[in-house]
This record gives sequence, C-alpha cells and structure tokens, in this order.
Amino acid sequence: MTSARRKSYGVKGAPYAFLLPATVLFLLFFALPIGYALWLSFRKVRVSGLGLGSGARTEVWAGLENYTDALTDSELVDGALRVLGYGCIVIPVMLGLALLFALMLDSDKVRLAPFTRLAIFLPYAIPGVVAALLWGFLYLPDVSPFYFVLDKLGLPQPDLLDGGPLYLALSNIAVWGGTGFNMIVIYTSLQAIPAEVYEAAKLDGATPVQIALKVKIPMVAPSLVLTFFFSIIATLQVFSEPTTLKPLTNSVNTSWSPLMKVYQDAFGKGDIYAAAAQAVIIAFVTLVLSFGFLRAANRRTRQEAAR
Repeated sequence: MTSARRKSYGVKGAPYAFLLPATVLFLLFFALPIGYALWLSFRKVRVSGLGLGSGARTEVWAGLENYTDALTDSELVDGALRVLGYGCIVIPVMLGLALLFALMLDSDKVRLAPFTRLAIFLPYAIPGVVAALLWGFLYLPDVSPFYFVLDKLGLPQPDLLDGGPLYLALSNIAVWGGTGFNMIVIYTSLQAIPAEVYEAAKLDGATPVQIALKVKIPMVAPSLVLTFFFSIIATLQVFSEPTTLKPLTNSVNTSWSPLMKVYQDAFGKGDIYAAAAQAVIIAFVTLVLSFGFLRAANRRTRQEAAR
C-alpha cells in the first residue's frame, strides 16, 4: 500500500519536477529583476551637505516622485514622439513587404524558392549592431559607394544622417533586418492552408490575385496579428540602431529614443532610480498597447466567426 502511494505521488509530482527548472529561471532572470526595478523606481538618494562625508548620501523612499519627473521630462516625451514617427514608417513597410514576399514565394510559378527564402531571411540573422554599422558606413558620403555613383551620374546626394532623412535611414535598417522573420511566419501559415481551398477557388473562376486577396490573406490573419504584435514591441524598444549611428552624426542625441534616455540616466548620470521609473513606464505602455491590440484583434475575430 505504501509503495503504491509513493508511486502515485511520484507520478503526480512529475509535471512539477519538469516545470521546476523553468520556474526557477523565470523567477531569477525575469520576475526578480522586474521586482527590483519596481523597488528602485520608488526610491531616491538624499544628499546632505556637500555629499562628501560618511552617511551624506542615503537612499530614501520617494513615492511617485520619479514617475512624476519622468512623465514631465521633455527629453523622454520627445523621444517617444520620435519613436512614434519611426514606427509609422517601419511597421507598415516591413509587414507589407513580408506579406508580399510570402505571397510571392507561395506561388506555384516561383523559381529557386529555397534560395530566395534564405536570401530574404538572412539579414535577420545579422546582429542589430553589425547591421547598423554596415548601413551607417553606407550612409556616409566619404566612404559610401552609393554616393560615388551618384556623384559620377551628377545626381543629388542627400545626407541621410541629418534631419528628416534620418528617420528613413533608421527605418531602412529595421525593415532590412526584420522583414525576413515576419515573412517566414506568414509563409509558414500559407503553407498550412489545405490545397483543397485553392482548388475550390480556382473552380469558382478566381484569378491568382483574387485568391491572394480573398483567400490567402484572410486565412493568415492570425499570423499578421502576431507579426504586428512583435513589431510594436520591437519598435518601442528600439535602441541599438540609433545608439550605433550616434557617433556618425550629430542628429542622434543620447535621448533619441526612450530606451536611450533610460540608458543615459542609469549609466551616464548614475541615476538608477529615475531610470528604473522610466523603464517601468515604457514597459507599462508596451503592455497596454500590446494587450489593447490583441484584445481588439480577438474581438474582431469573434465577430467574424459569429457571422
């Protein structure tokens, strides 16, 4: 009887034993850092006198002071507006190209499909810093072969690292690196559509363009929602591209994006408490936007299913 009970407990406890390593890693590397950041965001350093003696700098409770300062910080607000403009360029172009490439690769007439898929996906495998450096030097007039060709042809040579064109330059790096991943996600969903669906559409007289617009795109809508969700998160967290291009131009300052502002406050100014509050705000905005978008997409899906 005792042996049977032990075996029963062992079988029931097996799932928890398998979950234990993942749970420990989640707590140590995800939940604990988030909790520590929240704790720091409600603290600040109080300086007594000149702040030179022992005990002159003490950590005290700040309440919502760090959050109030962050929400009224013009640099953080300006960075958020810049990222908003950046996202309005990146997300539509990247997802539009990803969908177009996926539909083209799903066509029966395409040739060298495996090589084409790899060629489109390959930029995603290149680290963001390396990609930013690569494109950064291609944007520099003194070393770029593009400017050499434009000069020989007598064509205008715009400075892509200054003013408004900077948004296009940064967006190009993100589109070049992210289109392949989104294309693979959409293409995989297209491959999962039963062939009978296409055959039925062809029997009804649908052209390839009509099949793509009326059959393929609606059936891969969940993948489009997923890629849009990932793109929102990646856009709000843009950091490596402007940080890498910063030494090449004066148009990118230390607070060009919200995450750059967090990094500057934490490691440049040494104010980890203000940086923690800003990071929490960015995480909260990302969560709200992502949750709101997913909820709206799910509601629309249920309405279409009810019809």
